Amino acid sequence: MQITVKLFATLAGHLPAGARHNAAELDVDDDATPATIIERLNLPREKCHLVLVNGVYVVPSQLESHRLKPGDALAMWPPVAGG
Repeated sequence: MQITVKLFATLAGHLPAGARHNAAELDVDDDATPATIIERLNLPREKCHLVLVNGVYVVPSQLESHRLKPGDALAMWPPVAGG
């Protein structure tokens, strides 16, 4: 199945070649979860602070159990600091 992955800030460097506007289309297994995408893209798990699927927050304890569906948009941001 195909999903869209959007990575922001320092995570964007982990997108595969051909990504545009911080997003890439990925073909993934039917049992894919946010955790399997994090692993596949070699993202540092501790840097995937905010994870959304179709704009809905996925709590860290559900990253391994939340099953993605065809056409889902998975977006991730690192921790944000500022002043």
